[in-house]
Amino acid sequence: MAGGSLTHIAKQGCWCALLVTAFCAAHVDADEPRESPNHRGQSAHDQALDQTGSSSVALRDAAVKRLPMQRLTRTAQKRILDIAQSPTIYRQLPTQAIDCDQDMFLFLTRNPEVLVGMWDLMGITNVQCKRTGPYQLDASDGSGTTCRIDLVYGDPTTHIYIANGSYDGKLVARPIRGSGVFVVTSNYAHGPDGSTQVTGKIDCFLQLDSLGADLIARTFSGLIGRSADKNFVETARFMTQVSQASQRNPNAMLDVADRIPQVNDHTRREFAGVIEEAAIRARERVAVLLKRR
Repeated sequence: MAGGSLTHIAKQGCWCALLVTAFCAAHVDADEPRESPNHRGQSAHDQALDQTGSSSVALRDAAVKRLPMQRLTRTAQKRILDIAQSPTIYRQLPTQAIDCDQDMFLFLTRNPEVLVGMWDLMGITNVQCKRTGPYQLDASDGSGTTCRIDLVYGDPTTHIYIANGSYDGKLVARPIRGSGVFVVTSNYAHGPDGSTQVTGKIDCFLQLDSLGADLIARTFSGLIGRSADKNFVETARFMTQVSQASQRNPNAMLDVADRIPQVNDHTRREFAGVIEEAAIRARERVAVLLKRR
């Protein structure tokens, strides 16, 4: 199921895209991006736009204004704004349009340890995730990054994560601590056959505590941003592949759900249920199309 760069991004921990390894991810894969089904028919220029994010101040300010502050507790508001209003690095990752069952997309967005677990099952990641509460994960990348991730808000179109962590690896003389706010925005369109296309983007606000780390991050912000862009594009494609496999071969995916590491039994059962429901909806769409002929 994996895309060509999946081994690279899984080793860096990304979906935790930016949640688990945003604090030290600065490696750019040298492989050229390949065409995906979502990009067929587009010009080379359009494809490039789809894979390039932006760090403009105008986008950052607009992203802050879109936050559903009135729906958040005062504590959550303060935690978010302390980071989002004065980030060391801001990046809006490239908008992605993927073919994905809506419930599957929401489940994977709210349970990123399932993606990490699938990469672990495939033997291509050192990242470890542990759910410590209904809306909280602890994660480490095996290279010095540790992180606590809180889902502080979620509805079908907006999810807000706050991450707090540190990096104490070989690249630094002393630990670097930081925090991040990650806003996942999505909308859904339904095709004539009832299939769903999800269009999503992520606004990332990263704040580092150390003055030296702050200077380094600003110096290499373009490199970090391009790496994050590519990781997000590849992870979005992988989500499409998980959804399509669930619809076309649910028995194989149920076997994956049964064997996947790094998830608790409750999440495992939920994943199995989402797989089965996606397969049922796919069969129903096929039946409707056959009746129309």
